Amino acid sequence: MEKVILKANVREANSKSFRNNLRKSGRIPGVYYSKHGKPISIDVLDKTINPLIYTTETHLISLQIEGQQDLDCVIKDVQFDPLTDKVVHFDLLGLTSGETFQFEVPIKFNGNPVGIKEGGVLQTFLHKLDIECLPANIPQHIDLNIQDLKIGDSIHIKDLSLENITVLNPEETVIVSVTHPKAEKEEVAEEEAETAAEPEVIGKETTEEE
Repeated sequence: MEKVILKANVREANSKSFRNNLRKSGRIPGVYYSKHGKPISIDVLDKTINPLIYTTETHLISLQIEGQQDLDCVIKDVQFDPLTDKVVHFDLLGLTSGETFQFEVPIKFNGNPVGIKEGGVLQTFLHKLDIECLPANIPQHIDLNIQDLKIGDSIHIKDLSLENITVLNPEETVIVSVTHPKAEKEEVAEEEAETAAEPEVIGKETTEEE
């Protein structure tokens, strides 16, 4: 995978007001950390970090800090403003050649399921996978072919076969499935509700005198 260069400044101050002023000036505070060194507080231009966050691809980043050796890393965590959805903080995970690491990778669904043409409904339960691999084997995304899915078919974690990658999600987890049309389910539910609403009348027969 090609590396993306991300230039950063070392962030000396860490107060809330300082971080707020950084954001107002168009820079986003973040932290770089790894297994073999102390965390480094940094800040970067929002226009350089945003394309790496608002995407469906994973990027291998070469972090450039003036006066230091370039650091290979990936985005590990991102915090967003709950009102504006803008990035307010990010974490970068440092990578070491020859050592495995864990992170999330997006799933890319390929193909139009047969079951959709038959009237089924596509349901996706996972959009990212938790994986473990070497830095050299980082995928931009996981390709998943769903073209052959018929109504009632599902793909589970245990159905995946990925070379040089270990998936950490539970094996029985459903990733995607094609279900029966919702309308049919609603009709069945309505019929069951009508049946339940008509209780059986048990009592004596009425006579003409009554």
